[in-house]
Amino acid sequence: MIHFDTHAHVYEKLTAVPGARYVPKCPAPLEKWLAHQGQCGLRGGVIVQVSFLGTDNSELCSALAKLDRARFAGVAVVPLDVSDRALDDLVAAGVRGLRWNLVRGAVIPDVTAPETQAFLARLRDRDLHLELHLEGPRLAPVLPVLVDQGVKIVVDHFGLPSDPDATADPMMQAVAGLADRSGLFFKFAAHYRTPFDLAPHAVRLLTLLPEGQVVWGSDWPHTQHEAHTGYGDVWAKSSAWSGFCDRQAVQSLYGIG
Repeated sequence: MIHFDTHAHVYEKLTAVPGARYVPKCPAPLEKWLAHQGQCGLRGGVIVQVSFLGTDNSELCSALAKLDRARFAGVAVVPLDVSDRALDDLVAAGVRGLRWNLVRGAVIPDVTAPETQAFLARLRDRDLHLELHLEGPRLAPVLPVLVDQGVKIVVDHFGLPSDPDATADPMMQAVAGLADRSGLFFKFAAHYRTPFDLAPHAVRLLTLLPEGQVVWGSDWPHTQHEAHTGYGDVWAKSSAWSGFCDRQAVQSLYGIG
């Protein structure tokens, strides 16, 4: 059973960083997200830093400051050379993971590079997970080395598969080929960002992953898809792949429950 919405964006300002690939037309207020949760009977959730604000996590931290730390957490975006002080401040604010937004040709960090290794060490020291927003064909070749870094890996948006056949999809094959999946988690969110039915992929992932390593997210306010879907729509759709309980994964990743 799904108890938490682990992927939503909350922001009051619309001032984008230079080069932002998309800027929404209206804010996404915290109160509105909480109202949606209440209507669906959810217990809490996770605010994820929205891409158009870049590494300015002030909106995220402001929202977290108003919430019960036992039921809500955040996922921030920071540069690889983030300082220990800045990272500790985010942890104190309720951040439990860091996100790499790597879609649309963004450079994938070299995991073997000293700067990336130092970044991953900071995550390990603070029990922070790494969330990946990356297309499946680009994720597949780097997944084995990423899961071998001693950091919990959360793959966003079903891993953005590229093949309707769940057994032939390169990302799914990469997951199947892993010798150890104990640190790999998937987020079932934003099915509408993939142009085919993801039910077979959801079933396949639930078979491949150990129990308690899948979470669900609404992807509210559905940026770039606001005109075609809503919170009630994605909540209703979740029944197609809700054959899991998210409490163990939510506790492990976000320390809430």
